[in-house]
Amino acid sequence: MQFRPRLNLTENELIKQFRNKSGVGIIGDTHEPYCIRETEDHLSYRNFCYEVFDRFGVSEIVHIGDECDNAALSYFEKSPSMLNAESEAEKAQREMDKWYKTFPDVKVCVGNHSALPFRQATTAGLPKRFLKSYEEIWNAPKGWKWEMQWEIDGVLYDHGTGSSGQNGARSRAMANRQSTVMGHSHSFGGVSYMASRNDIIFGMNVGCGIDVGHMAFAYGKHFPKKPTIGCGVVLDEGRTAIFIPMDLGSKIVRVK
Repeated sequence: MQFRPRLNLTENELIKQFRNKSGVGIIGDTHEPYCIRETEDHLSYRNFCYEVFDRFGVSEIVHIGDECDNAALSYFEKSPSMLNAESEAEKAQREMDKWYKTFPDVKVCVGNHSALPFRQATTAGLPKRFLKSYEEIWNAPKGWKWEMQWEIDGVLYDHGTGSSGQNGARSRAMANRQSTVMGHSHSFGGVSYMASRNDIIFGMNVGCGIDVGHMAFAYGKHFPKKPTIGCGVVLDEGRTAIFIPMDLGSKIVRVK
């Protein structure tokens, strides 16, 4: 069975208009190795992103951060049934290798979970000279690069650490005084535009691709707000932003 993201008429018209122009595809928080895998009902999150970006014909890819979860390195209380740090990293590496194959060139924003190995090193008192880069930690190909922020066509791409809530992306764009794309807040996905007499900017949250049923996300079991699964595209040289939600093939994903 072949799956296709559902796009409304307006989005289909945008595809036709911007198909052969530069555009940016944005992958949400993946928290490997706990990202959504393929089932009988839906694509894997990775392949969902690929199909969306292929249909829009984007020329660049940004991963908004928290590519890996690093749950074993978290400072928060965790289940004793979770993987230890080495086992989790090995499993995450296998999943990252699949992302490298699907997307050979990606600009990655450093997220709060991305940075956990470095935070733990600081806690342990290790100087930087003893640490590996993100590229080295995850055996990344030359096309994958990590930075705190990226700017493309005047749009700022930032994980969003420190911002939260429904208006997190909007507030961050207003603070930056420029269009801004962020992730971090798993429960929200969408675009908000703001105009002045001089310009118009947007804030976009691209949601995430996490498997909410995994015990790594048990902390949100009783939260009324659940992860919004999806990805984003920015078109027309940074002027137009679209959030595309992922159809998981069911109305509600229930966590047992």
